[in-house]
Amino acid sequence: MLTSYFKHMVEVYVMGKSFPRRNLLQMAGAAALLRSSIASAQQAPRTTRTDPVPELDRRSSVALTQGNDRRKNIYNALMAVDKDLQPKLKTRKYVVIKPNFVNTVNQLAASNVDAMRGILDYLSERFSGPVVIAESSAGNTQQGYENFKYTALPSEYKKQQVKLIDLNAEARFEQIMLLDQDLHIAPVRLAARLMDPEAFVISAAMLKTHNTVIASLSIKNMVLGAPLHYAPNETTRWNDKRKYHVGLRQTHYNMLVTAQRLASSWGASVIDGYEGMEGNGPNSGTPVPSRLAIASADFVATDRIAAQCMGIDPEWLGYVKYCGQMHLGQFNESKIDVIGAKVADVKKAYRMHPDIDKELQWQGPMKELPFNLGWVKPQHGPDLG
Repeated sequence: MLTSYFKHMVEVYVMGKSFPRRNLLQMAGAAALLRSSIASAQQAPRTTRTDPVPELDRRSSVALTQGNDRRKNIYNALMAVDKDLQPKLKTRKYVVIKPNFVNTVNQLAASNVDAMRGILDYLSERFSGPVVIAESSAGNTQQGYENFKYTALPSEYKKQQVKLIDLNAEARFEQIMLLDQDLHIAPVRLAARLMDPEAFVISAAMLKTHNTVIASLSIKNMVLGAPLHYAPNETTRWNDKRKYHVGLRQTHYNMLVTAQRLASSWGASVIDGYEGMEGNGPNSGTPVPSRLAIASADFVATDRIAAQCMGIDPEWLGYVKYCGQMHLGQFNESKIDVIGAKVADVKKAYRMHPDIDKELQWQGPMKELPFNLGWVKPQHGPDLG
């Protein structure tokens, strides 16, 4: 197309003027050179604009247990990966267990007290320091402790000096910056205790489907449990958890940014799958009797195996995949060693949230905004960007 246009302009120009023969030959030669260059460029192989993200080299172990006793399942899973937990556990002054209280009334949506007992049974034999159970519930954390019988734990585990803490009431925080719905930066307050370098933080999560990010597992439990909201005695209402619900793409990215800040204190990932939740999770779904527990020192690997146990493609979980790409843990299944039961033997196909098709749109091309200024993908010829 360009060479035809060039020849046409030469002809038009020549019709009105006379040129020495040498000038005409030079112009003809230039046209031939341009034609040859474009032909070569069109035949050249195209290259991607995005380099592949390098994978994490190290292997990770994930324990998978199944049985008819929730407490024993949790204990046995932790014991199976004890050698991976001890190196960090013995360097920390105290343990923080972070349960999941997305709902403080519906037990199916919240961490069961017997899962806490399984963790505390393990710690009672392996750790001599104090233990804190700490949560920043979407509702009233103290109400959750009372409704779900957590208030019995301090007297049952006196040696561990167990304390129940409402992180919203404690109101100690550090700020990080996330992206809002307009891709502007937005400050978010994260519970400082979950980033304490002296703490060995255990995520006590569950198997649940989710209405935004497909599944709520160990990383989700930490990341959305860390943002604070107003304390029970505050008159001004505010909630930094809402700053994560700003669009499918930003939500996954903001979860990654938060995980990067929290990860240095992460000690153990524990997922209670004795009774999971399918359908309208993480709050109003229906029960699935999976009767399993999962544990690891690697939160990313734990969540990948947990997703597979739910019949979910791990590639759907953008925030988990991102954490793997940023080397917060192992996402590559070929580098994860499953100890105990086999995924294929315990796997149940969980019914997804009704909005699953919308949730998965984060994977596709971004159509919400126009193309980047300064670069337009060429329709013909080489990529000159």
